[in-house]
Amino acid sequence: MTAQLFVLDAARPTDTPKVGQGAARSIDAKGSALITVDILRGERLRQLDLQPYWQDLVRRAETPNVFMSPAVIAAAAAVDPDLVALAAWQPAAGGPRLAGLWVFSIGRPNRSPLPIRVLRAPPIDHAYLSSPVIDRDVAEITFGAMLDAVANAPDLPKIVALDALSAEPAARDALMRVPAARGYAVHTFTSGERPMLASGLDAKSYFEAALSASSRKKLRQYRRRLGEKGRLETRHLTAPESVCAAFEQFLALEAQGWKGRAGTALVSSANDAAVARTMVAALAREGAASIFALELDGRPVSMQVVLRAGSIAFTWKTTYDEAFGDFSPGMLLLEDYTAALLEDRQVGAVDSCAFDANSYMGTWMERRHVANVWIGVGPNSQFRLATQLQSAFLRVRATAKTLYLRARKGAKSLNTRIRLNNTPAARESSNA
Repeated sequence: MTAQLFVLDAARPTDTPKVGQGAARSIDAKGSALITVDILRGERLRQLDLQPYWQDLVRRAETPNVFMSPAVIAAAAAVDPDLVALAAWQPAAGGPRLAGLWVFSIGRPNRSPLPIRVLRAPPIDHAYLSSPVIDRDVAEITFGAMLDAVANAPDLPKIVALDALSAEPAARDALMRVPAARGYAVHTFTSGERPMLASGLDAKSYFEAALSASSRKKLRQYRRRLGEKGRLETRHLTAPESVCAAFEQFLALEAQGWKGRAGTALVSSANDAAVARTMVAALAREGAASIFALELDGRPVSMQVVLRAGSIAFTWKTTYDEAFGDFSPGMLLLEDYTAALLEDRQVGAVDSCAFDANSYMGTWMERRHVANVWIGVGPNSQFRLATQLQSAFLRVRATAKTLYLRARKGAKSLNTRIRLNNTPAARESSNA
């Protein structure tokens, strides 16, 4: 690869759609333009229609990410005036084409007490992947140009805070190599794995490999017992009107459960609910959102919202009716949509959007590597101080959580012993 030079373009570029003042271009040593990065904000962000370019980009991307899609941008921009999108353009014979898209909100870092402003991705709450969507053929130059654009924008924060960044080996190597070549700093706070579905097996073979014979037998018993209460069926809703109607059922069912009681259901926040409704409706119109529902006599007992970007599906949100919790309705539905997704030739892989592999989503045998990462494109001394303070806070937080869980486990064990000692048999034994 030739040496890269970053310049600011003071005039409106003529080779990109409606690119504004201060766009950035990455050029090679001979001076021929390769990538132009436009920083989209406010009215320009809301008015520019990226959808036609997005569909083409997703087909060329190594990491399709539905949480960077124009549908999410439009939904988020309606409630967040500070939303920022980096749109990278590449000259092409048929006209400019989108080479990369990366979307951020501006504010304090997630899970941090630090009073600093950063660029945060994903750009909305209830989103679970922060990776930019970039053309695989120009991935490194585009990624570098995007970082340069942030570094040279006088009004943007100089720390890029990424939650759940794709950290597969090739992406991880580029993540370290590209910033280092530009003198930028990278700090990884945590890394781990979460379940994903990426298999050529049919559903029967997959579950035989993923679950023990006793687990499969138990699920058959749950399904039979639940079916004895009425007509049990699974529906896959794909028509836009049906998806929107089912999503309202989803929101109501989620609010009735533990998330509603904890204040973390989508409808617990007016902004979250508005973004979710707008996003799901827009994606459904594009054929990129659907809902699986396990229904008993037409009443949903478990629901799963699935979003798509190109060949990658995302099991975004799930909920169930707690009145039927003894039948594991979420796991029964997972059996059904796993089978459907394995049979869908247009789906290459499914991201669980889970935080880790400890939930029932851990049934899926494949894993996606993700990491929480900050990239500093400003003064390294300030970045080092911020990451040191954040690391210290996360260590204290983790220690406090461990102590709390240990204390709760001890209290539960003590309560069990007290109950056992208060049984008639225990009292008779002590009086003997």
